Amino acid sequence: MAAPTSSVPSVPPPPPPDLTALISAAETIANRVVSGFWVRIEAIARIPAQADALAGSIRAAGTSVTMMVLLLVFVVALAVAVFVLVKARLRWMGLIGRLLLATLLATGAGLAAAALLTSDGTLQQTVRQGAVIAAVGCLVVTLLRHIMTAGLVNPGRRPSPRVRRLRRDLVISLAWPLMGTVLQMVLRLWQAGPALTDSLVTLMVSLPSVLLFSLVAWRHRRALALAVAGPHPRSALRAHLARRWPGTVIGFLLTALISTQTALTVGAPLPGPAVLLTSIIFVATPHLDALMGEWARHGVLSTRVSIPAVAARETLRFTVVIVALAMIGTLWVAPLAASLGVETRSVAADAVQTVLIALLAAYLWNLTGSFAARAVGHAQGGDEEEGLAAPRTRLATLVPLLSGLARAVICVLAALSVLLSLGVNVWPLITGFSVFGLAIGFGSQALVKDIVSGLFFLIDDAFRFGEYIEISGAKGAVEKISIRSVSLRHHRGALATIPYGQIDKVQNYSRDWMIEKLIFRVAFDTDVEKVRRLFKKIGQEISADPAIAADLIEPFKSQGIAQVEDGTLIIRGKFKARPGRQWMIRRAVLAAVQKGFRENGIQAVPKPLLNEPPPADEAA
Repeated sequence: MAAPTSSVPSVPPPPPPDLTALISAAETIANRVVSGFWVRIEAIARIPAQADALAGSIRAAGTSVTMMVLLLVFVVALAVAVFVLVKARLRWMGLIGRLLLATLLATGAGLAAAALLTSDGTLQQTVRQGAVIAAVGCLVVTLLRHIMTAGLVNPGRRPSPRVRRLRRDLVISLAWPLMGTVLQMVLRLWQAGPALTDSLVTLMVSLPSVLLFSLVAWRHRRALALAVAGPHPRSALRAHLARRWPGTVIGFLLTALISTQTALTVGAPLPGPAVLLTSIIFVATPHLDALMGEWARHGVLSTRVSIPAVAARETLRFTVVIVALAMIGTLWVAPLAASLGVETRSVAADAVQTVLIALLAAYLWNLTGSFAARAVGHAQGGDEEEGLAAPRTRLATLVPLLSGLARAVICVLAALSVLLSLGVNVWPLITGFSVFGLAIGFGSQALVKDIVSGLFFLIDDAFRFGEYIEISGAKGAVEKISIRSVSLRHHRGALATIPYGQIDKVQNYSRDWMIEKLIFRVAFDTDVEKVRRLFKKIGQEISADPAIAADLIEPFKSQGIAQVEDGTLIIRGKFKARPGRQWMIRRAVLAAVQKGFRENGIQAVPKPLLNEPPPADEAA
């Protein structure tokens, strides 16, 4: 009997990649680049003729090249001078107000000079646009210089020489593209030839601008990295970005230059304003974020700023990043999508809805974080003693856990809202997560036990952040409290993590007060009353010390003879102090007792060693 044949058709294997097509496409691109390069080289021969034609156009307008250059330089210098003068004199105004007023007055002065010195026509239009570009360029250069160096200057203090040199170099490197913009405007208005425009823009604008700013970024790389890093404490990601930032800027600028020249070579030039604006956004955004981060941090630390205002400051940082990404997307992604036939309106509408949901979620996230930071900031803090931090209040212990839970809920709701706005059915996801949660609940009983036990430990206020406790064979200061475990830092540095389900008893050494008992061994014939009076005197002297009195609840005093051991009197003393502060008082008491024993002739007896060898006569 023949075996039945399968009716399922065999699926042919996928065809191998067509390497010939890939190689052909690469050769086509390379040929276009090479041919375009030689076309640009051959166009150099036409530069003299196009320069003569440009000079003829200027002479036909009733002026000369020299006169036009002088008029343009005068008007640009006038606008720059007015801007600098107004910005320097109006110190009583805020920075933004001064810059806007200086820009308006500089623009007005430049336009007035253009109207007085030129008649209607292309010449006047050239001088007017030069004045506007100069005024707006001064505004942009000043803002960029302030944003990139504000984090390096302490408020109310003069900038250091290093910062002043950085500001000077930034002005020079940023003013060069500004002059290049004026040159491009002149060439466009007077309809200069393509070869002349290409050579002047490449050799006098693009290449020098990139090289100048790259040189500034490398020369002041430490200062720029410090400005991007912002104040302490810094996250690991922020510190890594700061270390790599100067090299990243140089790499970006060189990549932009190569891409621009390559696109121009193959006959598809990139829009110059879009490239310039993208470069400004890329360079300035991390500096602006660091500056706004410091502004938000001051809001958290200041009680005069409300929690909603602090959350708004943090959300504004997120908004700046969103605006920067939106501007870059508008400059580059939107034209590409439109050329591919994508309906940009619907995509933009969905993007706006997503951004609004993200901004609302970011505000709620920051509102929760600001409340938690303010609560922890108002909690009991203090200096560290014997390596142990002062314990926090119960509120400061619970708030971080509640804040983390609230932030998780905010993220989940924001993600579901975004999916709903995009038309995705989220109910299968919710059902799947519910079933997954039940499976975890039934299958992970130890995890559930840990979480439930931890909940009751926190409700009972058994321990808080910073308190020194002993549980399950481990002891140390509470350094971390998570949903399922607590981490203890031993005073010698070891870190122990114990799940709540394994805790059967908690000994807390940091609550209310702590009694410290000290033992002294003295000779059998010591006057006990004399020792009592000495201890009482020491207790009074230590209680009068303002550095100790605040932490001392009951003064040091004698407890008399505790026992007699091998012909030695064992005398005890004790004091009551705030928990965690007894070590400093203990040191002061021991130093005072040692001095008092020496001055009063009281002999301290060492503790006998165990398993001492017998005397020589007994051994014999």
